[in-house]
Amino acid sequence: MKWLSLILFLNSMATGAYPQTPKTSVGMREELIRKFDIPDAHIALAFKDLRTGETILINEKENYHAASTMKVPVLIELYRQAGEGKISLKDSMLIKNSFSSIADGSEFKLDSTDDSEYQLYREIGQKRTIASLAYNMIILSSNLATNLLIELVNPENVMKTMKAIGAMDIKVLRGVEDGKAFQKGLNNTTTAADLMLIYELMARKKLVSKKASTEMVKILLDQKFNEIIPAQLPADVKVAHKTGSITGLQHNSGVIYLPNGEKYVLVLLSRFKPSDEKKVVSAMADASRALFDYVNAK
Repeated sequence: MKWLSLILFLNSMATGAYPQTPKTSVGMREELIRKFDIPDAHIALAFKDLRTGETILINEKENYHAASTMKVPVLIELYRQAGEGKISLKDSMLIKNSFSSIADGSEFKLDSTDDSEYQLYREIGQKRTIASLAYNMIILSSNLATNLLIELVNPENVMKTMKAIGAMDIKVLRGVEDGKAFQKGLNNTTTAADLMLIYELMARKKLVSKKASTEMVKILLDQKFNEIIPAQLPADVKVAHKTGSITGLQHNSGVIYLPNGEKYVLVLLSRFKPSDEKKVVSAMADASRALFDYVNAK
């Protein structure tokens, strides 16, 4: 019997399933809460199995600074306006680095050293297609591309679209690095529940249109920052996702596509002491793996 137990254990490790994976959503939620038990850290989670409709929710209605997760609502608004013929994703835009603060209308510029994408700053005065800017906004989290695009579509339109689809608590007020607005508390915010809704609609190809949903998923699948949700998942699992990070915050949300054709949505939002960043990121990556094992153990 000891040999049999050892063989079963080794087989479970080889297939990526851990022997003590909880069998119920209640048990899974309790395990996740234990993983998130980090002093002074606050983590929200929203999980939905798109086959069964099962959800696991932790602090899902709590508001967080959106960081770069707000770039997905901007992408959605781009596709909505393109679908209505107001813009064309093939159109070109002039690249500039001069924007107006929503606090007082004063000019501000982005610092390339604070951006995760640098090439665009070398192209100021040149033109890029809207599609190219949107791609860089998502996969490289380009702040400069984001500010150009949010100025194009208008934050008010982004908000209207979010409310129209039922994401009532997402606020997209401005672009990135608007220091005066930040000081006045005029920030973009989100909840795990609303991001879960967005990704569910996208995965079901019901966001804007079937074609638009498919194209947005394709962009999100090319994400270059993979330290959280995909970090511990097998190589044949595809993740269409967007990260968001500033000092004391790390977010990740998206759709996980399994090799057997099933899929689920996972949203992870966090705030913490800056010194605990590695610990929090590790806990969220562990949570992603635990949920993968939970889905596969059913």
